[in-house]
Amino acid sequence: MTKILYAIQGTGNGHISRAIEIIPELQKRAEVDILISGFSSDIELPFEVRYKFKGLSFVFGKKGGINYFQTWNKNRLRRFYKEVKALPVNEYDLVISDFEPVSSWACFLAEKTCIGLSNQAAVLAPNAPRAEDDDKLGRLVLNYYAPVTAAYGFHFQRYNSSIYTPIIRKEIRRLKTKDDGHYTVYLPAYSDSKIIKRLGYFKDIRWEVFSKNAEKAYVKNNILIRPIESKSFMDSLATCSGILCGAGFATPSRHFI
Repeated sequence: MTKILYAIQGTGNGHISRAIEIIPELQKRAEVDILISGFSSDIELPFEVRYKFKGLSFVFGKKGGINYFQTWNKNRLRRFYKEVKALPVNEYDLVISDFEPVSSWACFLAEKTCIGLSNQAAVLAPNAPRAEDDDKLGRLVLNYYAPVTAAYGFHFQRYNSSIYTPIIRKEIRRLKTKDDGHYTVYLPAYSDSKIIKRLGYFKDIRWEVFSKNAEKAYVKNNILIRPIESKSFMDSLATCSGILCGAGFATPSRHFI
């Protein structure tokens, strides 16, 4: 039977959300082993994971972006190299990497084909839209963080034949929506205090903020702060008037429901 290694980036929640839909489809066709690297996802993957690595993970800061200092401190290149060398990619007929660096670099060193399946792949596509001021560091990371042999991406439009529209979990598609008048907020790269300060200017709006820092729910005037939990976030999403989030991919794509 065909053996597939499906490797997932564990930074953030979008890669895990996509894997929940993709893995059952792969399992219909092959024996699938799962690899996760990284340490900041809030969603549990409902499948057995064979390989868990530290990998090269990003650390969100509190001012709206990646904290490069903490990212550097948490990552160890020697450890990463050992993980790459320990991964037996040659045991698999196919390796698929969702922007996951251990599997990608293991295949690179072993001269084995690795298929990229991620929204990052779509960003690199020739016809994908780009900002006028190109982020050279960001593009360097996109190109070399998880190198692949061939790439298939996800975007809001199909800019070429290797790009597909978003994969949205069945739980999201099946939600019964209504407008309860609140706004759902997901800004994991900002501190709670900064979010509360800014949202506090809009006193006539009810805000439901999902925070990576909150251990339990609490209320600050017209703002409800809640820990990140999949069901409560989906419930909030299904009943909100709108959503305030970063310019990522997974959360905005849920507006396709």
